[in-house]
Amino acid sequence: MKVVSSRFPISRPRRLRSSSSIRSLVQENTFSISDLIWPIFVCEGTKKKEEIKSMPDVYRMSIDVALEEINKYHLLGLNAVALFPCVSESDKSADCKNAWYHDNLANKSTRVIKKEFPELLVMLDVALDPYNIHGHDGLVKNGRVLNDETLECLVRQALSHAEAGADILGPSDMMDGRIGRIRQGLEEQNHQETIILSYSAKYASSFYGGFRDAVGSGKVLQGNKKTYQLDFSNSNEALRMVHRDLTEGADMVMVKPGLPYLDICQRIKDNFNIPVFAYQVSGEFSMLQNAIRKNLIPRELAILETIFAFKRAGCSGILTYFAPMIADYLITQEST
Repeated sequence: MKVVSSRFPISRPRRLRSSSSIRSLVQENTFSISDLIWPIFVCEGTKKKEEIKSMPDVYRMSIDVALEEINKYHLLGLNAVALFPCVSESDKSADCKNAWYHDNLANKSTRVIKKEFPELLVMLDVALDPYNIHGHDGLVKNGRVLNDETLECLVRQALSHAEAGADILGPSDMMDGRIGRIRQGLEEQNHQETIILSYSAKYASSFYGGFRDAVGSGKVLQGNKKTYQLDFSNSNEALRMVHRDLTEGADMVMVKPGLPYLDICQRIKDNFNIPVFAYQVSGEFSMLQNAIRKNLIPRELAILETIFAFKRAGCSGILTYFAPMIADYLITQEST
């Protein structure tokens, strides 16, 4: 990078900060509601909207209620949602077979939503934890999470989601070899257009508690996920995982969690120049929400600041539970 050497008073950088008009003109990063993916927790039943205690203002919704909420924000420009099913205890098993049942909650919700909103992008997670009595992302035997045996389950799950109409699949399981196997399965079953957004850099983090409460996997989780999720002290490993997933057929990659891993987002973008996404996870959301509720930080400005942090780090898009609030705020700003 070429460095300009002019000094004060010839150089006065504050000139370019002197008004909102000039600040907007030279702004380096921008974002719109179309950069966001809204994670939604769906549950069985009708007319249900249950607040998740560990995630203030986030709800489990039955499909009919979710449709109403999606309609509202789709009209405001939201183009993508990620569905996460809250699976009943009776639908969990050691073999996780409900994960690929054609009419499970995730698939049923997808078909309903795509019928109502054909242009809306629907993303579904590919992992076994919501359906697993052990709470893990893969099959478990004698206390060990099995890799190769899990792959066939993931392929079957991915195919069921593609057949239900999911536009984007998000393998978040972190099993070795799953992207290649899933891509091969999609190709063989004529789902060549299905997008894979791989959770390539998913870290074994302390920030997932709220999500596990929301989908009901936290209370059954045995042990931890450190044998397959990334060590949070590692950076180069994330690049190796991204390279592997791209060579196996991933179209885009995810970094999870988000704010504690902005350095990973930027390294991936700089090294591969591909679409990078970050997931502003439940722990990040809840920390911000609790600070907002205690009037420690301003609501909209603090949230927008985090979104711009992702954009500065090179993210094409962000999964965030703040998507509805951001949509409302942006529309309000445009009307004033």
